[in-house]
Amino acid sequence: MGLEKILSISGKPGLYELSAQTRGGFIAKSIIDQKKIAVNVRHNVSLLSEIAIYTYTEEVPLGTIFQKMFEKEAGKEAISAKASKKELEAYFSEVLPDYDAERVYQSDIKKVIQWYNLLVKNGFTEFSVEEKATSEEKASSEEEE
Repeated sequence: MGLEKILSISGKPGLYELSAQTRGGFIAKSIIDQKKIAVNVRHNVSLLSEIAIYTYTEEVPLGTIFQKMFEKEAGKEAISAKASKKELEAYFSEVLPDYDAERVYQSDIKKVIQWYNLLVKNGFTEFSVEEKATSEEKASSEEEE
């Protein structure tokens, strides 16, 4: 399962896995406690695979950042999202040295670290989905030329 099935639902704590489609929305299962909830069009939902972080040169997909954190921590959880602002910024600049400090807020850094820790704690380790897709697209376009 890749990040394309992992959701963040505003107003709901934690992360959810997309389970099934319904007439008025879909069913999502909590990664924390496996409880299912019905999600309709009124909820603000974000797919983790669609989220990116600003840098000075480009937008880096969340999966790439998670993969860098995973490699840095050797598959273990990162620092606590409740750490001080300086600790969070220092850690994030180790993972993504050129992140745009004016456009990436402390709350964004906390959320990224919190999501990463939640995913790793629940056995999720496949973050490089975007990189694989991009490299496959490059390979196929090179073959066409």
